[in-house]
Amino acid sequence: MAVEYTKEGTIGIIKMNNPPMNVLSSAVLQELHGHLDAIEADGEIDAVIITGEGRAFVAGADISEMMNMDPSAAAKFAENGQGAFDRIQALKMPVIAAVNGFALGGGTELAISCDIRIASQAAKFGQPEVNLGVIPGFGGTQRLPRLIGPGKAKELIYTGDMIGAKEAYEIGLVQAIVPGFKVDEAGEKILNEKGKPVQDNEPVMAAAMKMAGKIATKGPVSVQKAKESIDQGLDLTQNAGLKVEASNFANLFATEDQKEGMTAFTEKRPAEFKRK
Repeated sequence: MAVEYTKEGTIGIIKMNNPPMNVLSSAVLQELHGHLDAIEADGEIDAVIITGEGRAFVAGADISEMMNMDPSAAAKFAENGQGAFDRIQALKMPVIAAVNGFALGGGTELAISCDIRIASQAAKFGQPEVNLGVIPGFGGTQRLPRLIGPGKAKELIYTGDMIGAKEAYEIGLVQAIVPGFKVDEAGEKILNEKGKPVQDNEPVMAAAMKMAGKIATKGPVSVQKAKESIDQGLDLTQNAGLKVEASNFANLFATEDQKEGMTAFTEKRPAEFKRK
């Protein structure tokens, strides 16, 4: 399986595992769609984490598959990738990208379809498609400007430059950076036989699990409605968005979880939410 799906408690975990660099082919995207089917059908998931195995989160789309495509095949390929990432963005629960390594092209596009991005120090981001004579096709020209502003997005897309976790954090592409390399007892990076630091994916997954676990303690329906309100509001005027917010706020007062949450607060005890 090039895409693995597991579930720990109420947290769903998607791991891209298509060695050596977890590239996105049509077959990989189809596997991803299948796991999204399972997540959408599961009524007991509070958060989803997407990460990669090995050195890469996702190092891009499969160039060997793309290079001989005609415009019709390329359109279908773009629609397939856009469709998968649209589904990730539209999941009712929060999605956290645990970016462990290279997130290039389709990898950056996958990361920015998630709600929150946590980056390993080993993470690298970029939209290098212009180096291949094409443009981002899985949502990069649309999501990236909305996330970091059109000026910086245009710079990255036009130049094809790759940036590290620190710059990604500075421009608002990621929300946190965690250690990404193995160290010895003195805190020095451990090097491999080629003299390069040995990557460590555990800290970024631990950070993502910690955040997902924290989200899972909150009112599930209210978290979902918060996501819905934010995402819908981004495409509306502020006044229209405020109406969406007010409607979702009001409707939550018809839920058992609202009653339980407020009762638990007044009784100074942890709430026991029922997803109702």
